[in-house]
Amino acid sequence: MARLMINPKKKVSKIHKEIYGHFSEHLGRCIYEGIYVGEDSPIPNVNGMRCDVVEALKKIRVPVLRWPGGCFADEYHWMDGIGPKEERKKMINTHWGGVLEDNSFGTHEYFELCRQLGCETYVNGNLGSGTVREMSEWVEYITFPGVSPMADLRRKNGHDEPWKIDFFGVGNENWGCGGNMNPDFYANEYRRYQTYVRNYHTEGEEEQTIQKICCGANVDDYEWTRDVLKTCFNHCEEKFHGFMDGLSLHYYVHPEGWEIKGSATDFDDAVWYKTLSKAYYMDELIRRHGAIMDSYDPEKKIGMIVDEWGTWYTVEPGTNPGFLYQQNTIRDALVAGITLNIFNKHSDRVKMANLAQIVNVLQSVILTEGADMILTPTYHVFDMYKDHQDAMLLDSFIDAEKIGVCGEYQVPNLTESVSMAEDGTIHITVTNASLTESYPVDTQILDQAAWKVTGEMVQGEMHEMNTFEEPECVKVKAFQDIETKEDGFSFKIPPCAVVHLTVKKQS
Repeated sequence: MARLMINPKKKVSKIHKEIYGHFSEHLGRCIYEGIYVGEDSPIPNVNGMRCDVVEALKKIRVPVLRWPGGCFADEYHWMDGIGPKEERKKMINTHWGGVLEDNSFGTHEYFELCRQLGCETYVNGNLGSGTVREMSEWVEYITFPGVSPMADLRRKNGHDEPWKIDFFGVGNENWGCGGNMNPDFYANEYRRYQTYVRNYHTEGEEEQTIQKICCGANVDDYEWTRDVLKTCFNHCEEKFHGFMDGLSLHYYVHPEGWEIKGSATDFDDAVWYKTLSKAYYMDELIRRHGAIMDSYDPEKKIGMIVDEWGTWYTVEPGTNPGFLYQQNTIRDALVAGITLNIFNKHSDRVKMANLAQIVNVLQSVILTEGADMILTPTYHVFDMYKDHQDAMLLDSFIDAEKIGVCGEYQVPNLTESVSMAEDGTIHITVTNASLTESYPVDTQILDQAAWKVTGEMVQGEMHEMNTFEEPECVKVKAFQDIETKEDGFSFKIPPCAVVHLTVKKQS
């Protein structure tokens, strides 16, 4: 029997709600058809935003939404996406499918979407092909409350009051699609551009501070992290911590590698474990990049921002290869559960993460087809994990053993993370990576007794998925295999499962 030990008196760090963030790019059917259908669509909408999608996303408490990219961000010129829709410039989306982008979803539409979701904003600026002036004027257009050329233009376009930018990304993947830059060159460009991402406010009112995100590494490019930090911290007062509030990291799980990737739905036992092994690699990436960050920022004032993560498979047969549309199975639910547990356990350094992408692209939480919508297994994991948002990570440990069908891709059978809400409720999330084995787990909460435990889970055969013909094949189910004892409780977690346990004191 595995042991799960929890110390409720040792609160490790706050699990920032932004760890449960999402990413929306002008890519395939993520924005258009997935989120935005236009005001004249027969699909029920509010100001062009699909009602069904918005309501589903509100249920999982989407805390922050990144936009407009991604690679698209560094070819996006924001002025093309404001003003009367019929007058907006059209462009070719050169990164994603070579399709026409009519810019009908722009700045005003993005902030309207975030208003409907009730979430924070994360705007990614164009450093790759844009200018300092362009980026500076975008911030002015969005946030300046007084009289200025850009604020006046915003009012002319129908929005009198400024919006709030919570996070601003200064470029995206500038080591690749954002300009193929070397780290020292990018870092100097970052220093210049971020200078003009200003915090505007009206005299007498509290200043609204934009948190600035610097472009970090691709996967295990530790040289990029080291050289960017070295350049940004050079001749920088300590209080400005490298002129940044966050440093990004991008990592995708490709089961068969970048060129082949592998099918989203047709895979065997070996590929199951290979995929989960690559998901576990996130832990090493956070630790090693985090160690470099610690050498410059030991107080952890700079957040690690994993603003692109998730599974990336070969696109579904018959779909546009540039649209990155893929199905979502129990395997993706396990990747999500494992990864979110890793983020929780590293919440002293990881301050935000953004699943790629929110609708119809890569490891999305929602798929749409015309007026129809389905929730993916990944959606249901986010639904179960939402109570970790802004809770305190508790010190915990679970016995785990290596499992798998070959030595190279063996994985821990169990992972966990545990948090405590303000009212003292404890939330436990546990994953079981085994395809065949259930595991009994003996749980002890130190110096505590008389608890009431309830549970829910996502579980099924590894290929199970939701389709438009069978939209509820995978969903959250009650988990009742729990036995309370004087010194704690025990439960038995089934194979291919993600479980959420809620523990409350008995009244």
